[in-house]
Amino acid sequence: MAEPSMKEEKDKLDAFDRVKLARHPDRPYALDLFTGIFEDFVEIHGDRRYADDAALVCGFARIGDREVAVIGQQKGRDTNQRRFRNFGMPKPEGYRKALRLMKLAEKFGRPLLTFVDTPGAYPGIDAEERGQAEAIAYNLKEMSRLKVPTIVVVLGEGGSGGALAIGIGDRVLMMENSIYSVISPEGCAAILWKDAAESERAAKSLKLTASDLAKLDVIDGIIEEAEEWYASSDEDEEDETDLVSENLRRVLIRNLDELESMSIESRLEARRQKFRNMGKWVTSES
Repeated sequence: MAEPSMKEEKDKLDAFDRVKLARHPDRPYALDLFTGIFEDFVEIHGDRRYADDAALVCGFARIGDREVAVIGQQKGRDTNQRRFRNFGMPKPEGYRKALRLMKLAEKFGRPLLTFVDTPGAYPGIDAEERGQAEAIAYNLKEMSRLKVPTIVVVLGEGGSGGALAIGIGDRVLMMENSIYSVISPEGCAAILWKDAAESERAAKSLKLTASDLAKLDVIDGIIEEAEEWYASSDEDEEDETDLVSENLRRVLIRNLDELESMSIESRLEARRQKFRNMGKWVTSES
């Protein structure tokens, strides 16, 4: 009997399997991919109002012959890095730093590329005191009308408003094993069934996988991950990241080519219609 192909093995994964892969500690993070996708990356720091936030990495770089602005949510590999990066959960100053970069990108006419990977915005009292909800809401408004081409890539976890604050774009793409949802499966299970053991059921109900969201027209495309990454081979970890980076780089360049061929007016109108159509229900009479 023939062995199942890698595609067949992938197709057998359920929603909660994808959740676990999206959270895999060895999964490529934003800074891992930045080195493989971009050249001459220069980071900027601080929101010019309060502080710098290491959970959000912002800067300018080149991809091919293009100069672009890039934003990525960054988790940590070890305990010290995770504490430094606040486990990838940005605070208001992080979102305001991202907004500062967006405005610079618009001023200098550089396309904006954002990379989402967060369990959610930081919910601490200090973040709330400094206007966490306001910072997220303001970013949503400003991103919706940026005049430069904007591409969003969900790398791992796309959690709630923490993801949406850098998630408005002309194109929203997801890595094959990433997730994008209003709440975590554990949080949903705790609210609906008062039992975290129902997380698998919640993950299925939330429709948080890339394939689910593509069917619902929430995202514009799925970026296939390397088979070696899927197999999680420790020996070839560096090669796996290179393969993921190269595939992602090709997709980004192709989408930038398409977006830059459009006028600013048509691009903004398409972006507006894209997000206005989300959540629209159409019923047919029997």
